[in-house]
Amino acid sequence: MSKIIKIGITRSNNKEIEEVSSIKVLANKGVIGDRHFKEFNDPYCQLSLIESENIDYYNLKYGLNIRYLDFRRNIVTKGINLNDLVGKKLLIGKVEAEGIDLCRPCRHLTEILSQKNILKEFLRRGGLRCQILSSSKINVGDEIKILN
Repeated sequence: MSKIIKIGITRSNNKEIEEVSSIKVLANKGVIGDRHFKEFNDPYCQLSLIESENIDYYNLKYGLNIRYLDFRRNIVTKGINLNDLVGKKLLIGKVEAEGIDLCRPCRHLTEILSQKNILKEFLRRGGLRCQILSSSKINVGDEIKILN
């Protein structure tokens, strides 16, 4: 079963991600209260997911203990391969979304985590950008289902 294990948001760029138990999302706008929420939002900026397994692998490989939310994605998943979901529709809890593109790690992430190898290690493990197709609430523990 694929599920959500962590959720995080921040109101401003470059601020620490705050862990929350649920978020409200609006179709084509984003996560209410998050830094990327906009009235007319680019589909690439509405919702981001990352696999906990990729973070666990990185931490194990380098003997680190970087927290899931420090990777600056809205949703941390368990039990799903996000790379396979570009162009597919998903049900995230009660929210319908579509995988738009893979998230690529950025230089900012390497700086805040003080890890120069993040760019290389997370090139195809950085998560998934999604367009939000329906408005609702997403909770920690919700299932993620592939619709097509």
